[in-house]
Amino acid sequence: MTVDLIIAALMTVVGLTTPILLAGLGELVTEKAGVLNLGVEGMMLMGAISGFAVTVFTFNPWLGVLGAAFGGAASSMLFAVLVLQLNSNQVATGLALTIFGTGLSSLIGLSFVGRIVPPFTSPFPAALSRHPYWEVIFGYSPIVYFAVLMVPLTAWFLHRTRAGLILRAVGENDHSAHSIGYSVVGVRYAAIAFGGAMAGIGGAYFSMVITPMWAEKMTAGRGWIALALVVFAGWRTGRLLAGAYFFGILMALELYAKAAGFSFMPSQFWAAMPYLMTVVALTIISARGTQGANAPACLGKPFLPST
Repeated sequence: MTVDLIIAALMTVVGLTTPILLAGLGELVTEKAGVLNLGVEGMMLMGAISGFAVTVFTFNPWLGVLGAAFGGAASSMLFAVLVLQLNSNQVATGLALTIFGTGLSSLIGLSFVGRIVPPFTSPFPAALSRHPYWEVIFGYSPIVYFAVLMVPLTAWFLHRTRAGLILRAVGENDHSAHSIGYSVVGVRYAAIAFGGAMAGIGGAYFSMVITPMWAEKMTAGRGWIALALVVFAGWRTGRLLAGAYFFGILMALELYAKAAGFSFMPSQFWAAMPYLMTVVALTIISARGTQGANAPACLGKPFLPST
């Protein structure tokens, strides 16, 4: 294997990992606050179309990323109102959000079919970003560097700040947090909005970086992988980063296996491998009885204050 091929493979893995890493970090914070949002796929698609549309009209990819974050957060607020104000079932509402986001993004995207935007490329000089060797470090979109930076920032926020402590307290014992004066609903609104914004930026990576054009359902189920990734990582940011790259390697193997023409397995097998491994990983964790070892105690439970 040549050096060029190794570098290309590494860059492919990083590119495939970034969307699920972003969405997984957002969902981890949401679940740490005690809310289970299964609408990640729908929020990613809303972010993808929002970011693409803003970029088309403004010709500014930075504004496109902000538009994607807003689109994902705005769609998450529909979920938040239903589960926090109306106490609807979180699982059913999250699934409805995925269906809603998939349909609405397809509807909005009808007017953008066939249009392209300049890809959101590396912010570094071409001498570094296109260098045969240095591109493995400097050749990525700013979204990639943002995703990697958000891993330690999220860990620091959750474990080293007062706001993070309050958020985790709300997820572990919402009634105790409420009794000492913290706004459980307010904290959960903020956590859901953050999760939606991160999922939206992850979705924008598809429409602005991987394929700088719009196509229906372009996230291809990556939101479900991000959901499983949070459980797979045991609600820990470090493990989530490692798990994201594990799934990124699996997705890269699919591409390289099909490109190499491995005929002993149908192409559909390679396409299904990341999702198959998601099921296998969750099955192993469940069989060991450790799936809830680090899960927030109030995860998925509605908050009904007694006073």
